[in-house]
Amino acid sequence: MNYILFDIGGTNTRVALSNDLVTFGEPKKYDTPTNDFEAGIKAIKDAVAELCPGGKITAVAGGVRGLPNKYKTGILFDNKLTGWVNKNIVKSLTEVFNQAPVYLENDTAIIGLGEASFGSGQGSSIMAYHTISTGVGGVRVVQGEIDKATIGFEPGHQILDIDRSLLGKDTVHTLENLISGSALERSRGTKPYDIPQTDLVWSQLAFYLALGLRNTVAYWSPDRVVLGGSMIVGEPRILLEDIIKCTRDSLGDNLLCPEIVDAALMDNGGLYGAMVLLKQKSGLFKFGEQPTAPQT
Repeated sequence: MNYILFDIGGTNTRVALSNDLVTFGEPKKYDTPTNDFEAGIKAIKDAVAELCPGGKITAVAGGVRGLPNKYKTGILFDNKLTGWVNKNIVKSLTEVFNQAPVYLENDTAIIGLGEASFGSGQGSSIMAYHTISTGVGGVRVVQGEIDKATIGFEPGHQILDIDRSLLGKDTVHTLENLISGSALERSRGTKPYDIPQTDLVWSQLAFYLALGLRNTVAYWSPDRVVLGGSMIVGEPRILLEDIIKCTRDSLGDNLLCPEIVDAALMDNGGLYGAMVLLKQKSGLFKFGEQPTAPQT
């Protein structure tokens, strides 16, 4: 069996081959053609030709950044993948790979799916995954499957500063605009990785993130929260111990604080999630029976 896994990001795309939906080989990584959809599809085709020369493709699955359409065949909006908006990604890949079935998910959702089965979410019945990097996203995973949603999940868009006292009246006071890497760069005029860990801004970001996680706990009722993205697993970072303390303080005595942990799969979370999605689509998935550790 030749299963193709992909993760289309705003900067890089990764493509990998799995023969068993448990492991995958070394991924092909290249710059995403953000403004040219046809070039993006051709790049995936070329990567697969190197990974599986002459082999028949069994099925294809992966994630793409942006707001997914109702049928999960493409994206309705993204400020980086501008050339991919309103394109039928599923149809194009199906044609490229000789009518092999193709399944598409939002990139954050599929990373969360990977963490639930292969990463820090293993054993969790209701897992919330949040990524804090250039932007802020998230997903709710229940019994190892992405929870039902009309379009998707956007925890980064929640309003935290109602009176607009923090960012002024010209900025929407969302969690994303308070704690993302791009927000930090705008406020400080420098890249987050150039700000020393000793700077008090990292503690302030932990406080803001905790307020968002309070809403996550209240609305999604997870037994575990997994945090990923460069602002969490990078260096410097928003420290986990600060996040846990601030979240517990924000919850007070009214709500129990779930376990809060770092993501484990780093850049390959979307590829692991693609394997899980293919197992679910093929009827091979059983909650709790996934490998206990990532294998590549």
